Amino acid sequence: MKGRVVFLLKIKPGMQEDFLNAYEGVRHLVAEGVEGHLVDQVCRSPDDDEQWLITSEWETLEHFLAWERTQEHRDLVKPMRDTFAEARSLKFEIVEETPH
Repeated sequence: MKGRVVFLLKIKPGMQEDFLNAYEGVRHLVAEGVEGHLVDQVCRSPDDDEQWLITSEWETLEHFLAWERTQEHRDLVKPMRDTFAEARSLKFEIVEETPH
């Protein structure tokens, strides 16, 4: 069963560009080398420059959880985390999906 991870973020004032630069440094490495990773999206609220959302899809939720436990994960995401004023993560298993 595929997994979806959702991060609800509030970025520190004035750090949106730093956040995007840090995300750019992580996303290609994850896409090219982390087993089970399928896709990421980073989204910004049209009403609040500090409210952001990252979603990622995985072959299974266990693929994400295994990667999250590694030192590599902690090292890669530290620059991004340094821009967070608040962060919340939610993890889901995808039960149904509507194809194109």
